Amino acid sequence: MTLNPILLDIPEAFETERLVIRAPRFGDGAELSAAVCESLDSLRPWMAWAQQAPTPDESEEYSRRDRARFLGREELGLRLWLKGAETLVGSSGLHRIDWSVPLFEVGFWCRKRFEGQGYITEAVNGITRFAFETLKAERVEIRCDALNRRSAAVAQRAGYTLEATLRRDSRGVSGDLRDTLLFATIHADYNSGVGSKE
Repeated sequence: MTLNPILLDIPEAFETERLVIRAPRFGDGAELSAAVCESLDSLRPWMAWAQQAPTPDESEEYSRRDRARFLGREELGLRLWLKGAETLVGSSGLHRIDWSVPLFEVGFWCRKRFEGQGYITEAVNGITRFAFETLKAERVEIRCDALNRRSAAVAQRAGYTLEATLRRDSRGVSGDLRDTLLFATIHADYNSGVGSKE
């Protein structure tokens, strides 16, 4: 029998070498809005929600809804904060959750000024560890547009295996049909040291 996830005591935050990774909080909206606005050129080709600059109030509303989803264990949104600063490096989280497995999908994006510095790979490694060690995951996935080479490279650096190319499975932001790369890692691989944990 699967434990009702609402009864799970899930930590609100954990750390990696350079990041504090934590659940959404009331008051995150202004910094989230600033990070998205700074990064729109990088996000627009891949993220339907990033086509227009969000106001601080819109981002605050999103953060509060994300907080509610975290508390309800529906999705576990996670913000990536630079250690020792109130600076948002990016956003991630565990989505498409199936607690009966348990299975999670890691999503992520990086603030423009922090691109190319390894922060997202560091975050994905930390979140993967959190999923397996704290949430007792059996499987963790990363999905990305087949043309999104930067996201695919993160998955590969984090030790995920490319399992499939889902051909013409969804529409991109331009409305064109796209292929999706499906990367995954499983508990047995994690325990045996396959892929990166650092």
